[in-house]
Amino acid sequence: MAPQRKRQRPDDYFEDWKAREALAESMIPIVGTLAREKNVKCYIYGNSLVNLSVLDIMKTHRWVRQVEDNELSEFETIRVIESMSKLNLGASHIDVGRLSVEYFDKHQGEDLSLDEFVADRLSHLIDSTHRPKGPVDVVLFGFGRIGRLMARILVAKTDGGDNLRLRAIVVRKGSAPDDLLKRASLLRRDSVHGVFQGTIRVDEERQSFVANGNEIKVIYANAPEDVDYEAHGIKNCLVVDNTGVWRDRDGLSRHLKANGVSKVILTAPGKGDIKNIVAGINHSDIVADDTVLSAASCTTNAIVPPLKVVHDAFGIESGHVETVHAFTNDQNLIDNYHKADRRGRSAPLNLVLTETGAAKAVAKVLPQLTGKLTGNAIRVPTPNVSMAILNVTLGKETSKEELNEFMRQTALHSPYRKQIDFSNSPEVVSTDFVGSRAACVFDAQATIVNGRHAVLYLWYDNEYGYSCQVYRVLEKMAGIKYLTYPPTDTGGL
Repeated sequence: MAPQRKRQRPDDYFEDWKAREALAESMIPIVGTLAREKNVKCYIYGNSLVNLSVLDIMKTHRWVRQVEDNELSEFETIRVIESMSKLNLGASHIDVGRLSVEYFDKHQGEDLSLDEFVADRLSHLIDSTHRPKGPVDVVLFGFGRIGRLMARILVAKTDGGDNLRLRAIVVRKGSAPDDLLKRASLLRRDSVHGVFQGTIRVDEERQSFVANGNEIKVIYANAPEDVDYEAHGIKNCLVVDNTGVWRDRDGLSRHLKANGVSKVILTAPGKGDIKNIVAGINHSDIVADDTVLSAASCTTNAIVPPLKVVHDAFGIESGHVETVHAFTNDQNLIDNYHKADRRGRSAPLNLVLTETGAAKAVAKVLPQLTGKLTGNAIRVPTPNVSMAILNVTLGKETSKEELNEFMRQTALHSPYRKQIDFSNSPEVVSTDFVGSRAACVFDAQATIVNGRHAVLYLWYDNEYGYSCQVYRVLEKMAGIKYLTYPPTDTGGL
């Protein structure tokens, strides 16, 4: 049976579309002004409206059906945004979708006008002098797959300039005479993630390129301690080591010997006593004195959030993690030597059974699951988006319906909604999740439950989704925290 409509069917779909399209167009300058001039960022149920096109804004409104069983109306959100623009708001992240639903659908604040309701809900943000601790300089050490995606995210999130600011990338000098142009071109175009959203120009005289107004120095060096960042005007920067060459404290601490560096984060699992941080789960473990941290692996970031929430709700006695992982640059295009078993075989021609350290790495983030999980991996001939299959024995019996509804509520309403997304479509495939900002996307259609035995299927963009998690850890390291509506502890993005 079709779900009950809460909104009346329009008499003319096309005329209704044109009217809503015009409203979405009118939102763009208001949303942009709030972001640039006041550092106030508008969201709809966790999805940013900043720099979106008209059609993307309309799609974001329709997506709210998954949350509230009702499509969000542009006729209402524009009024909320206009009410917000009249207020002297401090730097903040505001979910205008939730404000709209609370007032128009849930009839909260019935005795108040919309302006009064918005002012009441955002009273803690009005005339606020709170500002993020920024701008904070960021340097990308290495400019491969993760490095270039981090650059895209950092540039897109610059806004008014009070946040993390990408100041430089550090790479080895290439043999090509037009090395700088080639670096810029790799940022401009990507075979998986498409073209860069904005403009990039190269300034060869200053050995930099300018991305959406952000001048990014290109520094050539072979070792972490060889760079004098202060000579480039970069001070107290956070270094994001994307190379994976140095993974223990001694190796990564070499960055701290360079002038202008305050902290370093590794975009791979850390070894020894380095804290492995999964944003949204154990980010509270970060303290001001931490100078070397790891953002763990893409797979660890994908499986830890669902493992935590399922363990908290149902208990996990034991389990096995099987990852179906896209091939990576570590593998060979054609058969060739590789130090690891099987990985020398051609990546685009084979399924490659290999090992993963993600199951053991879970214990570093969730000690309560120590010794309870095993893991393995299959590398497959696809360039991006992977799947983790969690085969777990629960502490109590449940059903597919109960588990799916629990994960739906977790993805849409819990503090973990930036880490866990939800899909209930019977038609989705891996390419549908390219560009997903979540650490993982729970596939409700695939869930299997038999008493205390459950199998969960989780998609994850092992490149972009992971990079978003790294950005969230960077915010915590830098001490950047926004006031929000509704309140949350997991930051923006």
